[in-house]
Amino acid sequence: MMTMKLLEKKLRKADQKQAALYLFCNFVSLMIITAYSAMILSPTVLLVLPEGGDSRKQMTAVFVLALFGCTVFTVYASCLFFRKKSKQLGTLMALGASRKRLAPGLFREVLMLSGTSSLLGIFAGIPFVWLLWNGFRLFLVDSEEMTLRLDFRFLYLSAAFFVLVVACSCINAFRYLKRTNIMDVVREEHRNEPVKQLGRWCGPLGFVLVLAGAVMGYSAPGVYMRLFHAYPNALLNLLYAPVFAGLYLIMLHTVTHGWHIHKKNPYKNLISRSMMKFQGKQTVNNLLVSTVLIAGGSFAMFYLPTLGVRSVLETASRPFDYFYHYRQDQHIPGEKELSAMAREHGMAIKDFREVPYLSLGMDGTTQIEDEGNAFHIEYIELLEEGKFFSETDYETLTGEKISVEKGSYYAISNDEETGTYYINRGASKLTNMDTRQSLPVSFAGFAHYGLLSGRIGYYILNDQDYSQIARELSAQWMGRCACFNADGTDNYAFAQDFYHTLVSSFGPECEYPDTYDRVYKIYLNERGETYWGDTDQMSRLSYDRPDTTDFRTYWAYMPKSRILDRSDFVKNFAVFLMMFLFIAIICSLAAMVIGYTRCLTIALNNRSVFEDLKRLGASPAFLKKEIKNQAGPVFQFPGLMGMGIMYFLYFMILTANDGKFTTDEAAGMAACFGLLLIFAGIYFLVYRFTVKSMCRQLEIL
Repeated sequence: MMTMKLLEKKLRKADQKQAALYLFCNFVSLMIITAYSAMILSPTVLLVLPEGGDSRKQMTAVFVLALFGCTVFTVYASCLFFRKKSKQLGTLMALGASRKRLAPGLFREVLMLSGTSSLLGIFAGIPFVWLLWNGFRLFLVDSEEMTLRLDFRFLYLSAAFFVLVVACSCINAFRYLKRTNIMDVVREEHRNEPVKQLGRWCGPLGFVLVLAGAVMGYSAPGVYMRLFHAYPNALLNLLYAPVFAGLYLIMLHTVTHGWHIHKKNPYKNLISRSMMKFQGKQTVNNLLVSTVLIAGGSFAMFYLPTLGVRSVLETASRPFDYFYHYRQDQHIPGEKELSAMAREHGMAIKDFREVPYLSLGMDGTTQIEDEGNAFHIEYIELLEEGKFFSETDYETLTGEKISVEKGSYYAISNDEETGTYYINRGASKLTNMDTRQSLPVSFAGFAHYGLLSGRIGYYILNDQDYSQIARELSAQWMGRCACFNADGTDNYAFAQDFYHTLVSSFGPECEYPDTYDRVYKIYLNERGETYWGDTDQMSRLSYDRPDTTDFRTYWAYMPKSRILDRSDFVKNFAVFLMMFLFIAIICSLAAMVIGYTRCLTIALNNRSVFEDLKRLGASPAFLKKEIKNQAGPVFQFPGLMGMGIMYFLYFMILTANDGKFTTDEAAGMAACFGLLLIFAGIYFLVYRFTVKSMCRQLEIL
């Protein structure tokens, strides 16, 4: 005898495919969010990525995109599940089951499905992170810093997302139970969801909004700071909103009109275009989410080639194999000691050059923080430390002759004059930090020598000015720069020995990062204030860990070695590279899963259409063509838009950073384009696999 309980069980069995799809969506979403949360809160990552730095901001921004995408994906999966579930509910209501009778079983099923799949996703996220990260260590690079450590507070984010998933399921269950019209409930799964069809203008307008949103969002913080003398509020990021509105209009145009003109043959692809329009809301939402995730993954991918290409080109362009500098009060190996060290490694050195420099105080204006986010511009007499060569010593070191007029100074930059943010071009006087004698100066322009460019500013003075300001200057405010080449083939073992010997030769008074400014510290201490570099805000470096990324990246006296920097690049930046590679994999995987899931849903929802076409005599080739026309836009347009928009945005960022698009940036963008081609190839393979799965689902051979 068929009871209501047995009938419920039979109907649930009939919906197994849809339930499995719902379980899969929840599982993947929770696994991705858990894995990403574990990484961005991992001490392994946070100890290397500087607090407040661009890398952390980029990591957080992509996480927000992934969170947005997974949230929409999960809500969509819940709605889709209940659309199918509505037929079961309507059948039971038609047989006399009351809503009060159905509610316990429905909520029990919903809680079990959503809760179980979500918890499994959370539990799977942890081994997923471990396997992926240690796979990087096994096949790419391994170092002491790459040991993965997890802060299990990341589970708070997973728990919050878990609550969201379960809450959405319960809200949908309650919404469907409230319906009173049984026929509407039964026919819910057959109800189409067309979007409001706008004119063909919506596509071009979408591109305009994307461009306007990208420009406004990126430039607004700088404009805000100039107008209001305050640091921008996080709400200013809302100016990026037109990007999402523009993407929506582009996807809407894709679904309702397509990007092909059908005036000559209005009936071409009529079936596939109509099916897409009838399920427009679902399709537009999926295309939008996939686009956002692909854009986030592309942004993370671009970090790798731009950083790598820049490093390769910079090391290759150096005129010397080795360069180092030190304070004159330090006992550092000279030419004889280095030659003896080289002989121990079966090599020799040549072209050894060494010249002195002065560390002087420079004045200028800077931003001083006020209460809240406000700041004001203030003149500081002892603003920062600068390293100054005489024009003769500069010529000795570089071989380039330069003439500096008395009372002026040159700043040293690379040939393209990029990275000049750290250079003081507004100094009006230089100060001897021992005697406090000052020398009036003015900025005369740039000298070009890439080996001396970077975060540590080097400058050139007239010989007479140099002699005058150097009087009675103590050894701690004087230094020396040295460089040399390997005579023949360089030796990595020698480079390592040279580096560790150099580090061990420095005293504890030099154990600080290049952001530590001795001049500004003295200025603040003399005013009774504490220099921020003497607080916990300053990165703490240690001679005991000279091979860490932190030390090699930020130590104030870090030498340059062509063979060492080239060979150890991946190891030195392993955490940076692996973190962004991890992000790219996570976002790309999520986009592929969403595309695959959407296409299977299309196959399930339109099974009756394809069955009718079979009965009307449609050939398998025709049916496969219609399937490709349905699956193609789901993969094609998000891929093109996500990659294209992020490629343009990255180009804009590189250009806007210093107002120039340099040779190494052009090479980096070319490498990024090559990486996009590889990713597009993988995405295409997933598309082919999806089409085959749809054919199997619809039994089309």
